[in-house]
Amino acid sequence: MQIFRRRSNLFPLVLGLGLATLASSCVLLIWYYFSPKFTQVGYSPRQPIAYSHNLHARELGIDCRYCHSNVERSAMATIPPTQTCMNCHQLVKADSPKLASLHDSWESGKRLEWTRVHKLPDYAYFDHSVHVASGVGCVECHGRVDEMEQVRQVQPLRMSWCLECHRDVRARQGASRFLRPVSEVTNMDFKRDNHAPLALARRLDPPENCTACHR
Repeated sequence: MQIFRRRSNLFPLVLGLGLATLASSCVLLIWYYFSPKFTQVGYSPRQPIAYSHNLHARELGIDCRYCHSNVERSAMATIPPTQTCMNCHQLVKADSPKLASLHDSWESGKRLEWTRVHKLPDYAYFDHSVHVASGVGCVECHGRVDEMEQVRQVQPLRMSWCLECHRDVRARQGASRFLRPVSEVTNMDFKRDNHAPLALARRLDPPENCTACHR
């Protein structure tokens, strides 16, 4: 006497296919989560003007804060307006065809549409001024921008990556590998290993609770 129907023989096959699909899905999700496609590492959009940070920041030695003027007092670092560029380029290479769109912007009053490279989701809050005032160097998040012809994203900007820094600072304070003297935040060549632990004026307490960044 048959206890199970004939189609019950399909159960192992269906179970096997289901487990294989689940395993494949997990692998794909993990691969996607840690891939540059998700983290945006390597993202390097074309800009309205081929601006070389290697030339301006490294060869000419222009400080980051000359263009990103609000980085010490605002949540946003700010993209420089046309006026900032024209402070130099009214005289320097004023006839260069590469700067035609800059001069058009200057004459028309219409701002240049720069494409933002480092962009957090709307549900995440980040304040540049707090980090700069605490001694977190530009290079920690943005990499060696001074060596880039075209800016690209070099860090994943994931929550776990941010928390790694916060936890290291809370535990090690002035000895944290993420901190440097405030006077050196824009120094791309600064080597933390060559300096003794920082003498902090106050204990830094970077938050780890959800509401610090998700407001």
